[in-house]
Amino acid sequence: MVSREKRDLPWRRTSNPYYIWVSEVMLQQTRVDTVIPYYERFIKKFPTLSDLANAKEEDVLKMWEGLGYYSRVKNLQSGVKEVVAEYGSEIPRNRKEISKLKGVGPYTAGAVLSIAFGVPEHAVDGNVMRVFSRLLLIEDDIAIPRNRKIFEEVVMELIDEKDPSSFNQGLMELGATICTPRPRCLLCPVRDFCQAFHEGRQESLPVKSKKTKTKTIPLFAFAIRNPEGKWLMKQRPSTGLLADMWEFPMAENTGVASPEEFLKMNLGMKFEGFESLIQYKHVFSHLVWEVESYLATANDNALSGYRFFSTDEVEALPKAVPVLKIWEELKKKIPKDKKN
Repeated sequence: MVSREKRDLPWRRTSNPYYIWVSEVMLQQTRVDTVIPYYERFIKKFPTLSDLANAKEEDVLKMWEGLGYYSRVKNLQSGVKEVVAEYGSEIPRNRKEISKLKGVGPYTAGAVLSIAFGVPEHAVDGNVMRVFSRLLLIEDDIAIPRNRKIFEEVVMELIDEKDPSSFNQGLMELGATICTPRPRCLLCPVRDFCQAFHEGRQESLPVKSKKTKTKTIPLFAFAIRNPEGKWLMKQRPSTGLLADMWEFPMAENTGVASPEEFLKMNLGMKFEGFESLIQYKHVFSHLVWEVESYLATANDNALSGYRFFSTDEVEALPKAVPVLKIWEELKKKIPKDKKN
């Protein structure tokens, strides 16, 4: 079934463990269709472990721009540096050693080992837990981390030791295309063996407790340009949300002042030509930003921690999706003669 039905994806056309590692990191919490162009650009830019290990972090973040969860790529680069420095550019072929690498969790370790090296190791993610919850009528809550062990043990009992790559990829494919949150049971090749299907419980499994309610934060964002057409930006801290990415001045909207009043009171710069840009929501895994963005011109020097950048320089800086939305709107407004 795997060879006949599997999707033709670029990382399935290679046995290079580095490429498979990159693809698995990109696919975490991200749709396949979104990942494909990022994967192809990333591999072209950093075709070897050494290329990625020696690259500037800013260049690496730029190639990840818009993909989100930026700590993933920072950890990936750190792990690759470890492989180059400590393992002679050879990715470890056993779970104990590969799991020591920065950012390599149980799933990524198992995926790389089984797909690239043919080692019979489990690669259990949400899709795989959903499949086995239904197939074997497992009612343990998959949102509880310790319950992952139950599914890892099931996989190790059933895995095809001669072809663990096809076994694990088949499970991934089944969970991604057929045994989805809303299962397509009539198309399922293992329907006859599915206990949940025979009991009519496929819609109620897996058991997954709800996450805590996400927090919503209203924000002001200000695209500030000086008379030379340069833009005021700063780099976010090296830890925390959107670490090391570049942004326009942003601040929480506490509701005590209009955006123009807020700008005058809090940034201490003289502004003119104040106008509204776009309003949007950006959803993270644990919170929501409700952003109101504005455009203004300032004659003063940059604030402490900020710098003015030309349009081309801003284009080259790594920016997260919330900032990219503003930047794409700004580019529609920038006169061609000021795009320098």
